Amino acid sequence: MEKLAPPFRKIIHVDMDAYYASVAQLDNPELRGKPIAVGGGGDRGVVSAASYEARKFGVKSAMSNVLAKQKCPHIIFVKSDFARYKELTSKIREIFFEYTDLVEPLSLDEAYLDVTENKKGNPSANDIAREIRQRIYDETGLRASAGISINKFIAKVASDINKPNGQKTVHPDEVIQFLEELPVNKFYGVGKVTAAKMYNLGIFVGNDLKQKSLEELKTLFGKSGAHYYNIVRGIHNSPVKPNRIRKSIAAERTFFENISSEVFMLEKLNKIADELEKRMIKSSTKGKTITLKIKYSDFTQQTRSKTRSTFMQTKQEFFPVVKELLYQEKLKNSVRLLGISFGNLNTQKKVPVWVQLKFDF
Repeated sequence: MEKLAPPFRKIIHVDMDAYYASVAQLDNPELRGKPIAVGGGGDRGVVSAASYEARKFGVKSAMSNVLAKQKCPHIIFVKSDFARYKELTSKIREIFFEYTDLVEPLSLDEAYLDVTENKKGNPSANDIAREIRQRIYDETGLRASAGISINKFIAKVASDINKPNGQKTVHPDEVIQFLEELPVNKFYGVGKVTAAKMYNLGIFVGNDLKQKSLEELKTLFGKSGAHYYNIVRGIHNSPVKPNRIRKSIAAERTFFENISSEVFMLEKLNKIADELEKRMIKSSTKGKTITLKIKYSDFTQQTRSKTRSTFMQTKQEFFPVVKELLYQEKLKNSVRLLGISFGNLNTQKKVPVWVQLKFDF
């Protein structure tokens, strides 16, 4: 059987189970065991997160509240509480840092840990993951799942396999077979559109993907082609980056009623720009690229961007660009959401390359 050659890293991906919904159930015992959705319950809103009880009815994040209610008429909506999420996330990350300094948060509810060399001197990444999950539960009352393997890509895919409250280890000797048998829609980064394209090409599992040459994949999928070629062969050398660089800062707002007039949109964008300016100043961040995000009433989305030669931070500097982007072309429909984001930030500097040494897995 085909095998990968060492050296191997030991990577854990920890993913909290239905985090926002679980926090709501933790803080309000009356909600435990019931289908809940996090987010405003109005017809204009969308579900931010759903409990496992709600997921059984087909409710999931990014679904409109209207559809969520249709699928689960007795669903309970609760408001987001980011102060509480951050408080618990801080406690969880303190646990991570007791095992390794190589912790790369992806969001409030998930992170990569490189435990190749760890503070406990424990050679078993599987045991470390189990211990971390137990400690999270003991110290916060929340459940987590984990994936363990030789790189970030496989660890992230694995963490979803035995959810909730489980873990999956893909040993170095099992990596090739695991990837060959994995359905392509389970590959992290392959969305519905790409998966559908792969199905049309007769690519259903990793082994089908493996039959395509590098040039074929580049022709079919552009820049992503090389990524697919490598990951299906277990090649993903991205290190765990403890000082993750922020690539964008944004502010957006969904409206109670659709807006059709650019004049009203400009009024809303003014307020969004105020919030964005606060975030930029608070984080001491500046950016060169401004992007206007427009989500229409039919849920289609459009972005318009412009890059300046100098860094911007204040509303006085960037709002003229926002106005220019708004009037750049005619709107396709009435609008339900507007957002402004900064990219090409002054925080995006080159990071050191981590060299991994050889250890037994």
